Amino acid sequence: MTVAAPTPAAIDWTAVRADFPVLTREVHGKPLIYFDSANTGQKPNAVIDTVNEFYRRHNANVSRAVHTLGTEATEAYEGARARLARFLNVRGDELVLCSGTTFAINLVAYSWALPRLKAGDAIVLTRMEHHANIVPWQLVAQRTGAVIKVAEIDDAGRLDLDQLYSLLTPEVKLLALTHVSNVLGTVNPVREICREARKRGIATLLDGSQAAPHLALDIAAIGCDFYVVTGHKMSGPTGTGALWARREHLDAMPPFIGGGEMIKEVRFEGTVFADAPRRFEAGTPNIAGFAGLGAAVDYLSALGMANIEAREQALLQRFNAALAEVPGLRVFGTAPGKAAVVSFLIEGAHAHDLATLLDLEGVAIRSGHHCAHPLMQRFGVPATCRASLAYYNSFEEIDAFVAALNKVRKLLA
Repeated sequence: MTVAAPTPAAIDWTAVRADFPVLTREVHGKPLIYFDSANTGQKPNAVIDTVNEFYRRHNANVSRAVHTLGTEATEAYEGARARLARFLNVRGDELVLCSGTTFAINLVAYSWALPRLKAGDAIVLTRMEHHANIVPWQLVAQRTGAVIKVAEIDDAGRLDLDQLYSLLTPEVKLLALTHVSNVLGTVNPVREICREARKRGIATLLDGSQAAPHLALDIAAIGCDFYVVTGHKMSGPTGTGALWARREHLDAMPPFIGGGEMIKEVRFEGTVFADAPRRFEAGTPNIAGFAGLGAAVDYLSALGMANIEAREQALLQRFNAALAEVPGLRVFGTAPGKAAVVSFLIEGAHAHDLATLLDLEGVAIRSGHHCAHPLMQRFGVPATCRASLAYYNSFEEIDAFVAALNKVRKLLA
């Protein structure tokens, strides 16, 4: 029986925050304010305990032993696949478990795109992509003679949809774009975009790294061909993630990496590969990590993704209002309906100086190019500061952050 998630008003967010032990620590003698969840999400006790329990009681390899521990390890690993499939509303046998988004995109690039692309073909990307959704396509394009075309954004950080659709010409074989920008927080209209690409016979890949931790996802309804997620941003362990792909694509894709567990039979005359998704899961996986990811999915599902989104939007509203009162502050990315990611600069201060001095106040934000050089070039800056909020943050932390920011701003004036 499925238990309905609570309503937002019924959730004690202070109690939720208490589930995350790292949030109780101090940094430089100040209470930690962790505003870097777009970089990696913090882990609740349920995830930490599950990983610990796996190593203490169930540690064994998967799919290789009939003894009890081997069975338990396999059940934990496959249980994570089933939980994540339900979370994304996809079939488990269409979900490849892997180390994260970077691996998943490279898997599509080398196993799907490389055998299909030829000179004169094109791949469309957007200006707001993470390097993980740029560099693999550049490498494949160099090897095949394909070209890359770029969809641009406006000053608010919204995709120029008219320009994007004008790029979707017959030579385009793939459109790869982010669901939610890791720098701007822009939530792209992916259903509409995938529908337009599908009309033109163009495959679509969506980078869901910043969407899965914050939005209720229904991949089946989006209508893409490939969707990738990374576990550590979903409050799961590092080194976990997944690729979802349409069954017809998985069946047609050759293996990307060879080794154990991705085969049916090996002879020196030739090898018969396993069916997908196991064809793409060579070697010993991060079993404990996936056990933890299953716990993270359960944790998010119990809270309810709609409740998480509502909480984060309330935090973002307070955050934006507070930042509006800070003199000389410029925000990058103001699209309506954006996620709780705020990139900013203060006039006359370098991003790294701001972040370093804020760390002395106990505040953790990211500074730099955020693996998005082309986006920095669009705005004419080498780097920004980025504060990214999550459901386990609080309004009190926002107030303390702004006080710290004003203190640092005056030091750098």
